[in-house]
Amino acid sequence: MNMKRASLCIVLGLLVSALAFAQSDLQNVAMVNLVRQDPITLRMLKNEVSRMEKTMGRTLNNTERRQVLDVMINERLALQAAERDRVSLSETELNQQLDAYRYQMAQQIGHEPDDREFAERVLQGTGLDMPAFREYLRRQLLTQKYLMSKKQDTIRGLVKEPTDAEVSYEFEVGETVFVQPRLLGFSMINVPFRPNDQAGKARAKTIADRIAAEIGRDASKFDETAQRGKVRGAEFEAADSNILPRNGETRQIMGDDFIKVGFSMRQGEVSRVIEGVQGYHIIKVTQILGKKFLELRDEYPLGSRSTIQEYIKQRMYLQRQQIAVEQVSQELISELRAGNRSFQVFEKNIVW
Repeated sequence: MNMKRASLCIVLGLLVSALAFAQSDLQNVAMVNLVRQDPITLRMLKNEVSRMEKTMGRTLNNTERRQVLDVMINERLALQAAERDRVSLSETELNQQLDAYRYQMAQQIGHEPDDREFAERVLQGTGLDMPAFREYLRRQLLTQKYLMSKKQDTIRGLVKEPTDAEVSYEFEVGETVFVQPRLLGFSMINVPFRPNDQAGKARAKTIADRIAAEIGRDASKFDETAQRGKVRGAEFEAADSNILPRNGETRQIMGDDFIKVGFSMRQGEVSRVIEGVQGYHIIKVTQILGKKFLELRDEYPLGSRSTIQEYIKQRMYLQRQQIAVEQVSQELISELRAGNRSFQVFEKNIVW
């Protein structure tokens, strides 16, 4: 009997402890109240800290945790100010930015990601699933839009376009040495697969082998076949005018086999089937450029159609713009934080 009572007490004690822990996680660590009350709970703070720790690959200290809370407060202040001043973000604007991210991802991985792959890579990079990432992006864009609506004239006044003399000085003494790596220009037929789908990978290999047999080493047949891959619903993809450097990033995106085969070919040649990271490729080499040091009037590498001088000038301008944006952002947040009623922090509740 005593043993049963002891067991019951232990169970009840564990339940009470769990309940107390859950309740503590629901305690408010801050309250934003510019337009309406918007609480930040300990659980919200812990979740954001955990996400950032996974992204950064390390544990945040107490000072950094408090900085995370400050960022959360600042974001809520800006969002409430946007609501107050009737600054809004349309679904079209949000979808345009998502499309821009998808396009940027396609440039990095060498093919257009479908919805599943896009979501997987977003989760890997940010720690957020697609609904959470969409909401995160909405908040960021709305905050930026509010900032520009209030401080655009100030930003323009702070940012001066670099002079030619400043650009020349940056080229001569800056940290960046502009070197054109060996470049490979090519057209590509791609049969995509998912790395962990062995059955799908085998099917892709069968298709790639059949296409390679049809083409042989005939460049004209390659061009004819590639046209079929540009039709919606085709069993393979085709792309023209790709240019990639011989470096570690290309190896990571395209794989070792691409580096070995592609950069050993001559202009006009058609390759065998190349096993890539997420697809089987057949390429036709259209251009080969050797490694060289670049001067101001040279074209920036990778087909940007701008000179080194134009590239440096644009980079310097964007750097100055970023500094100005950060400056006016701090000014705006200071304005929103002014007074004792816009927000409140409950220091005693910030416990782990």
